[in-house]
Amino acid sequence: MWLPTGALDSIRRQVQSSVQRAVDGQLVPEETWSEPAGDPGLFGPGSVTWTVHADLPAMLVGGLSALLLQTLHPLAMAGVADHSSFRQDPLGRLRRTAAFVGVTTFGSTSAAERAIAAVRRVHRAVHGTAPDGRPYDANDPDLLTWVHTAEVSSFLRAYRRYGPRWLGAAHVDRYFAETAVVARALGARAVPQSAAEVRAYLRQVRPQLVAGPQALAAAAFVVNGPGPAAFGQPLEDVGRGVLVQAAIDLLPRWARAELRLREPLPGERFTLHRALNAAFAALRLMLGPNEVVQAAMARARSTDPDQLGVTA
Repeated sequence: MWLPTGALDSIRRQVQSSVQRAVDGQLVPEETWSEPAGDPGLFGPGSVTWTVHADLPAMLVGGLSALLLQTLHPLAMAGVADHSSFRQDPLGRLRRTAAFVGVTTFGSTSAAERAIAAVRRVHRAVHGTAPDGRPYDANDPDLLTWVHTAEVSSFLRAYRRYGPRWLGAAHVDRYFAETAVVARALGARAVPQSAAEVRAYLRQVRPQLVAGPQALAAAAFVVNGPGPAAFGQPLEDVGRGVLVQAAIDLLPRWARAELRLREPLPGERFTLHRALNAAFAALRLMLGPNEVVQAAMARARSTDPDQLGVTA
């Protein structure tokens, strides 16, 4: 069906507004992306991190998959169960995570540092005792390493499966090395910085990962709860169940087994990949250029003469 340019622009603005509200909840100040001139932020336009984190469709699937994977660490899961409002406000946690990833990726260096400092302050109050009797603390360096590794490995798997650009082995290693900067700033230690190190880390931590009652309840909530449908009409059109199934499909087989999630059949997996790649291509067209990335790009590539001590 043919639509005039004005109608297409109107639809695109509605889509962008809906996704903006869903991801950010409330708008991040524009100067976070546009100032100061010449500041590349923590990564910069040439980074693999910018490429991966700029693709909203893949990040949505990767984020949901990361939430499921992270539940398998009993101490991390206890902190979420005791101190998070994910049941009362499930989208709030996703929005806060999305805002943190956005600011630390595309924001100025000072904005990223403020976001990291804010998370560290919040973590000071997150401590207690897990159901198995062990103490937990959100500032525990080992827990921070787990949460980070589960998150970025999920983002990357989603991008490599559904993203618009091909990433080779060298890009993968660069991504893990780049994003480790944020994990270390948060207090993580021995952060994996390559695909080989991530595989070794997951083998090392695997004996600690188990789906206890809290993890099973959280996974069931992610799978059956509000989920992506609450993100608005554009993502509802893709289908909440399809996005959740894509997130489950990204999990390692052992993680699906622990969480008692059904293994997709080969035919189901093929159909899922084809359907989502088509839907995500259409969604990217509807969203148009990423305004945050464009503003950050302009900031990083511009030069403020006053900062350099020269006269324009």
